[in-house]
Amino acid sequence: MSDSNHDHHDHVKLEYHPALPLPLGKLCLWLFLSTEIMFFAGLIGAYVVLRFGSPVGTWPTPHDVHLSEPLGAINTFVLICSSLSIVLSLEAARKNNAANAKKWLLITFTLGCVFLGIKAYEYKEKFAHGIFPNKEHRRLYDRSDVYYVSALKVRLEELRTSLTDEEKQIEVAPGVTRESFVETMFNGGVAYTARQATEAANNPLEAQAIIDSLVYSVRHHETTDYQATRLRNEKKSLEGPLADLNEKLKGIEARKAEIQTALAAEGDDKPSDEDANKMRAEQATLMQDQAKTQTEAKPLEERIAFLNILLADDAHLLNHGINHEMAWMELPMVIPSGHMWASTYFLLTGFHALHVVIGLIIFLLVLFSTLDMTKANYLENAGLYWHFVDLVWIFLFPMLYLF
Repeated sequence: MSDSNHDHHDHVKLEYHPALPLPLGKLCLWLFLSTEIMFFAGLIGAYVVLRFGSPVGTWPTPHDVHLSEPLGAINTFVLICSSLSIVLSLEAARKNNAANAKKWLLITFTLGCVFLGIKAYEYKEKFAHGIFPNKEHRRLYDRSDVYYVSALKVRLEELRTSLTDEEKQIEVAPGVTRESFVETMFNGGVAYTARQATEAANNPLEAQAIIDSLVYSVRHHETTDYQATRLRNEKKSLEGPLADLNEKLKGIEARKAEIQTALAAEGDDKPSDEDANKMRAEQATLMQDQAKTQTEAKPLEERIAFLNILLADDAHLLNHGINHEMAWMELPMVIPSGHMWASTYFLLTGFHALHVVIGLIIFLLVLFSTLDMTKANYLENAGLYWHFVDLVWIFLFPMLYLF
């Protein structure tokens, strides 16, 4: 009876743990990563909202902003390999194989540096093409409007004064130097477009089409038959009026010469005073007509000269864009939603690159020490952080490079 009572009142022995069954370092790391997940989720969510909230067809494609899908894919592969190598380093450390652990950690560190090197090259390409995360010294414009035309005008005026004597004489096309091309584009491209768009202010669609043709000639990624045909037709439409004006100028010159000859005649051929006065009055009228006709002909000559350069050599320059063929000009360009894209791209990839740098510093702190079993927990925590960095890039790569 006593034995049964003893068994009935016997209690299960519990072992008290002073903390979670999780090392304090790993717990702190998971708490940190949870905040980082929320941080990047907010950034990625903002990008998604801006990307799909923009007007249809206005968000830049990867080619528009000089994003290289192969480079992005290579960087993705590099980070995946680095995640594998850090795991192999941890396993080697747990087996007390310090040499192998250090070898794999060094490979992880090297792959991280390769990732940053490729990213630095991509950033350099963006900067070289005038794509910046802010508007200072900007070459990037969201819309093709009069403000963009004005920016082109300012840039060409800068080139007029900044080109050295040697640079001015460099040929950019057969018989066309840098100096002459800048002048031709200023007068026959920008000034002509601004003037025509102003005159067509009552017809917004026509005014916009005129500006769009200039934007196309400066920069584009996809050749469109519409713009090329439009410029060729424009050239043909201007050649007729210009030929008429030139014929009129020849006629004026011929008549002026006749009057000058008559006024200079002597003897019986000398005109009377009344006829001479009429001739001088006619001469003054002819000079006014000549000045007016020259004023009308000059912009047509400048425009045709600009179009001749664009359409020369089977429209090679037109089909590739002035900014592509003549990168030295560094002209402003139009990329719809370009500023918003640049801001989100550099924000997302910049913060990710910063986390990669922090990871490399974490690796560097133990790279020259003995990576035995005592460093296993450190490598495990470092590996968890590195996997998180890798996972973020897995989201960024398709989002930025493929869509």
